[in-house]
Amino acid sequence: MKVSAEEQFQEITRGLDDIISKPDLLTKLKRSVETGKPLVIKAGFDPTAPDLHLGHTVVLQKMALFQSFGHQIVFLIGDFTGLVGDPSGKTKTRPQLTREQVNANAETYKKQVFKILDSKKTLVKFNSEWLDKLDAYGFVRLAAKANVARMLEREDFKTRYKEGQSISVHEFLYPLLQAYDSVALKADVEMGGRDQIFNLLLGRELMRDYGLEPQICLTVPLLEGLDGIQKMSKSAGNYVGIDDAPNDIYGKIMSLPDTLMRKYYDLLSRRTTAEIDALFAKMKEGLNPKEVKSALGVELTARFHSPEAAEGAKDAFQKVFADKGVPEDIPEHKVKAGEVWLPALLKDLGLVASTSEGKRLVPQGGVKLDGAALSQEKHVFTAGTYVLQCGKRKFVRLIVG
Repeated sequence: MKVSAEEQFQEITRGLDDIISKPDLLTKLKRSVETGKPLVIKAGFDPTAPDLHLGHTVVLQKMALFQSFGHQIVFLIGDFTGLVGDPSGKTKTRPQLTREQVNANAETYKKQVFKILDSKKTLVKFNSEWLDKLDAYGFVRLAAKANVARMLEREDFKTRYKEGQSISVHEFLYPLLQAYDSVALKADVEMGGRDQIFNLLLGRELMRDYGLEPQICLTVPLLEGLDGIQKMSKSAGNYVGIDDAPNDIYGKIMSLPDTLMRKYYDLLSRRTTAEIDALFAKMKEGLNPKEVKSALGVELTARFHSPEAAEGAKDAFQKVFADKGVPEDIPEHKVKAGEVWLPALLKDLGLVASTSEGKRLVPQGGVKLDGAALSQEKHVFTAGTYVLQCGKRKFVRLIVG
């Protein structure tokens, strides 16, 4: 069934932070519908770390929406720009990665993104394909397309300059390299986070310089983590990883603050705006907010795993939290008797991402042994079998000997 340009526009613009410009986007969508020629939708991801979480998927979700309307998605892996490091939002120069590190991370990206995008309909490109071909002459010509004063208009560069923080010359090149990606791909639309707006706009200008129709710039909000305050990140311990176990994805969504539910639906759900409006209208009429969270938890868990896994996670959550039980199928680990530093044990067992996260949880009462909270970071284990609980959702059976 062909979807009209107006209907596409309504769904695509839902939850966006900025659009430059709305009339141009609608014009491109109308032309696409009339000619049957799909738009080229570009989003670049520098593989500077191996894992993706829900914050990263906000852009991927919009790409999947464009894909459902028949447009050509270009998942651009910045294997070249990843060597430079995107300075957007950074207070200091990023450490440069090796090509081997970037390529290794790129492989994990490809595996994870196809949990969201259709692999058969997605064009995967590496920007080294054209950026490697830019010789010294080409880089000089490209650098002539921007000036230092314009670069210092960027909020992050401006702040660093005023505070006397170092700004490396290669960081000035990054926005130009990203802009040149749009030229090489002849992009109709480029997407990115709110902090990417300068880079996206530069791509729009550079396309004009090369005689191309300028791209539309779409930016998405930065997703707050489960604490409802900080941006979602692994270092803050407030993330939902798309490679997390089904029980963890569902359980983490169930811990979401009520105030963030609508934003998570708008940015992450594949339901239409009308369906989401209807769901939240029912909540105002008395539907328990837990039911609304559960629906999103099931949807996201099924997306990254399977419908069966999602239902299993829902049942397990019900058993633990509604029935106050312990999951039947929990991993077992052997531990030597004696004194143990809990933050390190939690990390070794995969219950936390870092010892820092473990150190935060212990004084908060977030680590329990057979239901009793452990208040000290060091604990002496005697021989026996115990259930170690971390947070609300993670359990391990310890066999101490």
